[in-house]
Amino acid sequence: MKLDRSLIDELTIRPGERADLDGRSTASTTTEWLGVSGTKRKVVAEEDLRSFVEELRSAQELLWASDSHAVLVVLQAMDAAGKDGTIKHVMSGVNPQGCQVVAFKQPSAEELGHDFLWRYSKALPERGRVGIFNRSYYEEVLVVRVHPDLLSGRYPASGEGPPEHLWRHRFEDINAFEHHLHRSGTRLVKIFLHLSRDQQRKRLLERLADPGKYWKFSAGDVAERGHWDEYRAAYEETLTATSTPWAPWYVVPADHKYSLRALVGGILVHTIDRMDLRPPTVGPGEREAIDRARTALLSE
Repeated sequence: MKLDRSLIDELTIRPGERADLDGRSTASTTTEWLGVSGTKRKVVAEEDLRSFVEELRSAQELLWASDSHAVLVVLQAMDAAGKDGTIKHVMSGVNPQGCQVVAFKQPSAEELGHDFLWRYSKALPERGRVGIFNRSYYEEVLVVRVHPDLLSGRYPASGEGPPEHLWRHRFEDINAFEHHLHRSGTRLVKIFLHLSRDQQRKRLLERLADPGKYWKFSAGDVAERGHWDEYRAAYEETLTATSTPWAPWYVVPADHKYSLRALVGGILVHTIDRMDLRPPTVGPGEREAIDRARTALLSE
């Protein structure tokens, strides 16, 4: 099961072009990929997701066996876009030994004492593994841009907030960091879950209506919602500036969770397929050892 190349192209922000978030749907794609209408779309999308999960299971085993590359999945989104659920459903078939998920919270005093990429570089997956960043170093050009007071103590104060060139420099640093990772064998899959403001409101209200989901709610979610336009502007500039040939951004419509999860699964399968991994070869000496072991076991 594979996503059509035209659909992959539609979801990709081409390097050098604008992200154009306002021109991208949060509910559907222009390229038809489910082939049905109405309630059947959910059924087909869930079937596709199961196929992608199976392919990811096999792909991850090959990634582990080849021990030549790593995969880093970067998930960014507004609150309630579905990051946690996407990780849970898409990676449900992957061997936990070969996968690591890191959710970055407020930085510690030690982390604040280093450059802004330091704590993220420590959490990178090793060769043979899939790493998932639930939020990432991109918060350092998103949240801190909307709330520049968070930079206090991390950048020389000017009395008028951080200089505008700070963000341009950080974009350059991020691009260089990701280029280094790519050259070192880590393939990046950067996905922005594109959620509408109305759908975010609906999901936040659902959390407040269900005691079993109270733990998901934070008063800060509503406060951050008040900065919606500022975040959208920050995302627009960030995605445009950091979609590169070695680490492009994919913008996935997030209003319908069933299609969101299937599309993310398909993008991951597409990325690993392009790595053209091969099982490790067995030399003559190792083959002889295998033959001897087989003979010994059969003779018992």
